[in-house]
Amino acid sequence: MPEIGQTAPDFELLDQSGEAHRLSDYRGKRVILYFYPKDNTSGCTKQACGFRDLKPEITERGSVILGVSKDSVASHKKFAEQYGLNFTILSDPELEAIKAYGVWQEKKLYGKTSMGVVRTTFLIDKDGKIEKIYAKAKAAENPAETLADIRD
Repeated sequence: MPEIGQTAPDFELLDQSGEAHRLSDYRGKRVILYFYPKDNTSGCTKQACGFRDLKPEITERGSVILGVSKDSVASHKKFAEQYGLNFTILSDPELEAIKAYGVWQEKKLYGKTSMGVVRTTFLIDKDGKIEKIYAKAKAAENPAETLADIRD
């Protein structure tokens, strides 16, 4: 996992409309880069809707929101339409960014061990350096927590 102060790993992924985005395209803005396990699950929906609701204030502060999961572009499109998501959701089926950020980890659920995305958010500064890491972020609290940090 990258550390605070390091340059955030660049990537190029497709959004819910099939358009390519590179992290480096956002230099000059703070980026809230959040990784989540799966579209249309309760925690991921809470987190996405939280970012949706706070987007006007986040944008007003010169920041952008980028969500990333391994779900397909089509799944992201449906997820965004269903919940009126007003920010970019990136599809990473090859786990390019997910692995570069160290969020593909062993998880245990009901006694079973499997690999999956651990909900993690990175706050990246205007120069592309990692400013803060929210490891194992709580879905319902993470959007407000990141907004509080960009208010500083």
